[in-house]
Amino acid sequence: MSMRAISPIDGRYSEKVSPLRDYLSEWALMKYRVLVEARWLLAMSRYAEITHARRFSNVETDFVNSLWRAFDDGAAERIKSIECLTNHDVKAVEYYIRERLAETSLRDVTESAHFACTSDDINNLAYAMMFRDAVREVWSPAARSLLRGLAGLARSVADSPMLARTHGQPATPTTMGKELAVFAYRLRRQLNGIESQEYLGKFNGAVGAFNAHHVAYPRADWQAIAKEFVGGLGLTYNPLTTQIEPHDYLAELAHGFMRFNTVLLDCCRDMWSYISLGYFRQRLKRQEVGSSTMPHKINPIDFENAEANLGISSAGFAHLADKLPLSRLQRDLSDSSAMRNFGGAIAHSYLAIQSAERGISNLAADREAMSGDLEEAWAVLAEAVQTVMRKHHLPGAYEQLKMLTRGQSVSSADLHDFIGSLDIPHEEKLMLLQLKPDAYTGRALELALQVVDGQ
Repeated sequence: MSMRAISPIDGRYSEKVSPLRDYLSEWALMKYRVLVEARWLLAMSRYAEITHARRFSNVETDFVNSLWRAFDDGAAERIKSIECLTNHDVKAVEYYIRERLAETSLRDVTESAHFACTSDDINNLAYAMMFRDAVREVWSPAARSLLRGLAGLARSVADSPMLARTHGQPATPTTMGKELAVFAYRLRRQLNGIESQEYLGKFNGAVGAFNAHHVAYPRADWQAIAKEFVGGLGLTYNPLTTQIEPHDYLAELAHGFMRFNTVLLDCCRDMWSYISLGYFRQRLKRQEVGSSTMPHKINPIDFENAEANLGISSAGFAHLADKLPLSRLQRDLSDSSAMRNFGGAIAHSYLAIQSAERGISNLAADREAMSGDLEEAWAVLAEAVQTVMRKHHLPGAYEQLKMLTRGQSVSSADLHDFIGSLDIPHEEKLMLLQLKPDAYTGRALELALQVVDGQ
């Protein structure tokens, strides 16, 4: 961790986001650029119609692949030193590859590196693979782990009656497990959308029309070659672009992250509120301090930290989703600077996921606190009573219960006296008299288990 880092991603939180460095750092961008260049060189050697790139031996093929498979800090530093001279990051990668080829039996094909490519032919594929791999290998597993933790907590309190609150006021009872299962379902749905996202790639030259390709080899089926090459990288081929891949899929991905972030933020705020109400206790860590002056405090800092990072992440994604699909004419360079911040938005979401999961793991349900609130909330049964009254066509059912309960302190005796006066079948009256707030939870338990057992 650098104490002089400007961004907390590379300072205070550097260890927590370290798994993303292999996918979202400047080092990673260099590696993935080398990967694209190396794979293109190998691809050309396999097409008979591309005559300038001869067939490679197995040893030569292994060497070309080693350029990205064995990519290390020394390689990155060399590329950076070349960039200091070229003032062009992609050209620096090309020159680095040519240097390495010149050291081997492949010195005769050095001019084949970066053949017919514009910079974005390399960049768009490199970024697509970086983001795809960061999501698949790091972010998504963390999100799935969070979901398992949330589902486990929901299962443990699936049958715990709780006073629900709408508009912050006492409302129809539910169970804590059902309320947590709502978030598990919402998060899972957004996560599935992110995991099914297509990552597009283009490979068609300076303005997207294979101009140089066609001049060099007019009989080659360049669209088929480009489609096969892009598909071979595990990406979806975009057949029609300008100089740049238009980034529409990145806007889709950003919006997917924003929706996931929003649902998780909603969950964190509710967890904070449940802790404030005493429905959850936070497990004590004796070495931790909750306040610099109030010794008794255990603050819900994990949920607060998650909320902050989710906001920063979504703000970044919102700008990128608006900015990246826009480009003047065939292209401008504003997307190049913007793209470098996509990884930061992912990192803040990843940080938030870790914080939220840590917060969830430190919770213990206080069933007595939940029950205590319900014991004082007999008025919430007014909904059940007036619904049964309506079933039997009693006039003014809602209005009568409103008169009895709205803004009033209602005891079990008050409610039972009212029920006793009703002209409804005996078995219905008996059912209402036996009803208690902690038993008036509908099918909350069943609904909760349907979600969490499918996790």
